[in-house]
Amino acid sequence: MSSTTPMVDAKVRTVGGTEYSWCKAVRGGTGIAVLALLSSKLPDISRFQIALNKLQNSHPILKSKLLSNTTTSDGVFSFVTLPTPFVKIEHHNLLTTSKILGRNKNDINDIVFVSPFQCILEHELNQNTWHDLNHSSYPDNMFVASIYTMPATTWIVVMRLHVAACDRTTAASLLRELLVIMREEEEVSEGRENNSEDWNKGEVGLAMEDLVPDGKGKKGMWARGLDVLSYSVNSLRLTNLKFCDTKTARFSQVVRLQLNSNDTKKVLDGCKHNRIKLCGALSAAGLMAAHSSKSSSRKYGIITFTDCRSSLEPPLSLHNFGFYHSAILNSHLIKGGENLWELAKKTYGAFANSKNTNKQFSDMADMNFLMCKAIDNPALTSSSSLRTAMMTVFEDTVVDDCGDIQREVGVEDYMGCASVHGVGPSIAIFDTIRDGRLDCICVYPAPLHSREQMQELINKMKVILIEGGKTYKE
Repeated sequence: MSSTTPMVDAKVRTVGGTEYSWCKAVRGGTGIAVLALLSSKLPDISRFQIALNKLQNSHPILKSKLLSNTTTSDGVFSFVTLPTPFVKIEHHNLLTTSKILGRNKNDINDIVFVSPFQCILEHELNQNTWHDLNHSSYPDNMFVASIYTMPATTWIVVMRLHVAACDRTTAASLLRELLVIMREEEEVSEGRENNSEDWNKGEVGLAMEDLVPDGKGKKGMWARGLDVLSYSVNSLRLTNLKFCDTKTARFSQVVRLQLNSNDTKKVLDGCKHNRIKLCGALSAAGLMAAHSSKSSSRKYGIITFTDCRSSLEPPLSLHNFGFYHSAILNSHLIKGGENLWELAKKTYGAFANSKNTNKQFSDMADMNFLMCKAIDNPALTSSSSLRTAMMTVFEDTVVDDCGDIQREVGVEDYMGCASVHGVGPSIAIFDTIRDGRLDCICVYPAPLHSREQMQELINKMKVILIEGGKTYKE
């Protein structure tokens, strides 16, 4: 949409506190959400366009642009929701794609092979159309779509979104809804009836802060000040992964942790036996892997994101798109020699206790405040790295049993995650159980950390999970 397009009948909503912190974070490179699909079938551009239009009509947040008030020093961000869909698909031919792959090809000294599919994902994670928003007088799209023509008769379909409009639940729902619409559009072309529906016509939903149940988010000024001070002081005592390059401009890269169905089942059986969620096992494996070369006790920070939709008033469904996750920070002292399951119960227990006391609501403003302070003052963090924790995980794992539908429309593989090279953790884990197999997309800031360093960490985590899973047999 061009800058001359009239904003007729547009609806405007000022962003909430959590959305505002993401608007600030994305400008520095953290919070660019990307969903990339590897297809063995040439995408039908017209059907894809229809599907995107339907998604935008069903979810007004996808039909919004982000506007910054340039009259203030810090900028007040607003969603500007247009009455009609506007996403235009950008198509990259084989020559253009080859040039992109050439610019992002593996370094001659890089011992870790990166597939062309992953290269395109990383390329998209680092396309930041929101970095200079304060100097733009016209709002920028929250939702961008592209198709890349690849060698060997394959294509990559990419959707890139601003995290203020797209948390992990939104991304998972978007993929499911897109595939359903695409399949139904194919059925229409074959003369069959289309039963797709619009889930959420109307205006952009309220910000999370406006839906917090009465009493759960309240905290006195004195208590809030003490908590902010406590978070700040404790964060200075947390151990970081070794930094490789703190000076060079940063960008996001990805490593992948995958288990076969047998190993996945054993790990899930271990979680069930210990009455914890998978995030506890992933956190424990990450802490053990990070501490494996240390000779003394160290304290590490783990941030766990929890989806608040079901706890809001009124409760929201999976079809309410937007950002409705809250972050809980816990620190853990690691001495070395820990057992996976004992540590997993400890890490998950700390998170569960925090959630049971409503810290996802009561500490929401504190976490947003500290996040913005770190963005404005990088020197407050170790080596000005902007690292807020060693690792970020999600409370709930995405379970995807739609492999048959995906293959029907030609999807052979997909990856979904968000960038972290501004403020954030050393590694963020986006975990999915896909047709019974664990698949984790792990994002980290480079060259603050190297690909070899992070691949080594992930390899250690994988061994720890597999060995731990062997404890539990049918």
